[in-house]
Amino acid sequence: MYHDDSWGPLPPRSATPLVFRFVLSVLILPLWWLLLAVLFLVFLAFALVADIFTLIPGFEKGFGKVMDRFHEAAELWPAWSVTWPELRHEGDADYYRARADGKLAGLTARQLAAREAGKAPPPGPYDIPVRDYRAVGAGHVVEVARAQGWDLSHDLPSDPARIVRLRRLPEAP
Repeated sequence: MYHDDSWGPLPPRSATPLVFRFVLSVLILPLWWLLLAVLFLVFLAFALVADIFTLIPGFEKGFGKVMDRFHEAAELWPAWSVTWPELRHEGDADYYRARADGKLAGLTARQLAAREAGKAPPPGPYDIPVRDYRAVGAGHVVEVARAQGWDLSHDLPSDPARIVRLRRLPEAP
């Protein structure tokens, strides 16, 4: 499908830096999550009293942009972190294939459940991070996604070394 090697599997990472990043993740992630919780509470507290500032033209739009940027930048599992399953299964194509396929199956199930309930689907694009497809490559994610009615997002570009962004294809009438 893709003739560019960047869409293929990523080379396995060496064990020593991976273990070092895992130890740092165990030590730093709780602090990271605490920081995110505190920032969320600060934004929530400010939002409660921000009605006073709605008299200022453009305040609501600006505050909405700040919240959107915070949501985009604040990741629960940052790219620098390494989880225990990632450490154990580094380079295991079967594990990553099952992980990527499960993620896509979950996205498809949520889309179909929303459609059957007569609700609008969750807003996209839908991101599949590299930690879900590292040993099988982004090309595998796109192939499986296309078989389930997805395609690459045109709104935001995908970076096969970091993230694959998908959108649901419209269904034929």
